[in-house]
Amino acid sequence: MIGYLKGEIVGIYKTTSNRVFVTVDVRGVGYEVQIPPRWLADLPAVGESVCVFTHLQVREDQLVFYGFASQAQRDVFRQLVSVSGIGSQLAIALLDTLDLPELVGAIVSADTSALMKTPGVGKKTAERIALELKSKLAAWREQAGLSVSLTPQVDRQLQEDLEMTLLALGYSTSEVSEAIAAIASEPELSGETPIEQWLKRAIAWLSDNA
Repeated sequence: MIGYLKGEIVGIYKTTSNRVFVTVDVRGVGYEVQIPPRWLADLPAVGESVCVFTHLQVREDQLVFYGFASQAQRDVFRQLVSVSGIGSQLAIALLDTLDLPELVGAIVSADTSALMKTPGVGKKTAERIALELKSKLAAWREQAGLSVSLTPQVDRQLQEDLEMTLLALGYSTSEVSEAIAAIASEPELSGETPIEQWLKRAIAWLSDNA
């Protein structure tokens, strides 16, 4: 399995179906990789170097690379395509419609209306994504060994959802624990505060203390 490609961008183009591809030259071999369109705004220019985290899909007649700006994005893509009825293009569309924290937060909190903002995702599909992936993220969180003890001031369900979301975004077990403990006493956060606000503060704290 090829985890990432690091090389020079030699081409960026969009197809008539609005799929975006980047060609990366890695030591004389050009790899064509489909990426989420929203990455275009931050993608280096042609001639510059790039690191693309990849997922390789093997088909009968071809090999297809999907590329992402971070390992966390790639991992969430893999989780999405594991859901029954979710193909690669719909997974790319989900990652393109919502930024990663919004997408994972919507899955964890079963916010089907947010998931349905993606073209092609109806109510039943959104419910299936939330149901199947929340179970997988919960197992992931349990394996990580989080919440041996609850953080004071934080509701159990809120803490579990926050931990699952941060883990899926690529933060380590220790980073997640430290962030929640650090922001738990902030006066503007309480058990009534939506998880989205908790998530924003946790990410901000992690960015400031990186």
